[in-house]
Amino acid sequence: MRPKFTRRNALSSLGLWAAGSPLLEAQEFEGPRLQGEPPGRVTPLNEIVNAFEMEAVAERKLSSTLFSALAGGDRQAFEKIVFRPRRFINPQPIDLSVQLFGEKLYTPLIVGPVAQQQDYHAEGEIAMARGASASKTPMVISDRSSQPVEKIAAEAKAGSWYQIYPQADMGPVLARVQKAAAAGCKAICITVGTPYRPPGWTCCPLVPTSGGAPNPAKLLPDGDPRISWAVIDQVRQAAKRPVVLKGIMHPDEARAAAEKGVDGIIVSNHAGMFLPGAAAPIEVLASVVDAVAGRIPVLVDGSFRRGSDVVKALAFGARGVLIARPAIWGLVAYGSDGVQRVLDLIIGETARMMSSNSRPTVSLLDRTMLHIDKQ
Repeated sequence: MRPKFTRRNALSSLGLWAAGSPLLEAQEFEGPRLQGEPPGRVTPLNEIVNAFEMEAVAERKLSSTLFSALAGGDRQAFEKIVFRPRRFINPQPIDLSVQLFGEKLYTPLIVGPVAQQQDYHAEGEIAMARGASASKTPMVISDRSSQPVEKIAAEAKAGSWYQIYPQADMGPVLARVQKAAAAGCKAICITVGTPYRPPGWTCCPLVPTSGGAPNPAKLLPDGDPRISWAVIDQVRQAAKRPVVLKGIMHPDEARAAAEKGVDGIIVSNHAGMFLPGAAAPIEVLASVVDAVAGRIPVLVDGSFRRGSDVVKALAFGARGVLIARPAIWGLVAYGSDGVQRVLDLIIGETARMMSSNSRPTVSLLDRTMLHIDKQ
């Protein structure tokens, strides 16, 4: 049967043919080029086929300064992990659902916290919540959101968590935690490991605004991020919800967290922003999972862009994967519909990878299906 001829195929073929032309290389294009597209064209949403294409469209819509905070990701660790598929097909239907804190989630995906989303879209977190809910995906609401937590949680029909930073004065933070719990947030995520910035110190990286210029009022979080178990207990008592630590990268700390009664861990290096040269979360995930020995769930974030990435994390023992930047790319590019599209694409890829490896349920994913290239 002849392959179906489409405009996308034609554009793709033309782009590949022309890519080697010195005349084409001499031209300057406005914004990134998607394969086979003429310069300046904004791809229709239904033609976006993966998260990387969504990133390219988002770049066309943001200033270079603002986009730089969202661009890229460290993919080297993922490329060293390959699958060893089985060929005897398991006849069970594909099921991506997982149990987490007494809730059954449609998939292992959760939208990660991103501050001040109105810098990227007029509706900000409201549009993010709508898009995530359309994909049956919970979201983590940032303590530094540009919309009230009550409004965001009301739109997050698939569920929501609330993320905070430890502060020198925890009183106002605990009040916001209680407000988030009252709004229906099902867990509290405490981000640990951000740099200490004394009051008045302005040497941290700046967070750009939608105008493209750095805004000194939007520096990294104030206060002292050196957390103590007493602070975690305060948060637990205020929230009366599961408490999850985001930023754990060492098995000893993971083991201590489990022993101290923390309800869950998110393996994360904060996108490598604060400690250059830090290991990628996927590289330390297995050691953290082994350290907690099933006592508490382990989740992970960090440069997850494809369903194959998600399956690798689940095979190492993660219970869930946080997706942040790709969701923001979708928000920038197409609003709530873009959020839904990028999540649906990653969910679909995850299902296909599980099927291709003859592992139709999350519980069947294990490390025997992976090989790590040590070179």
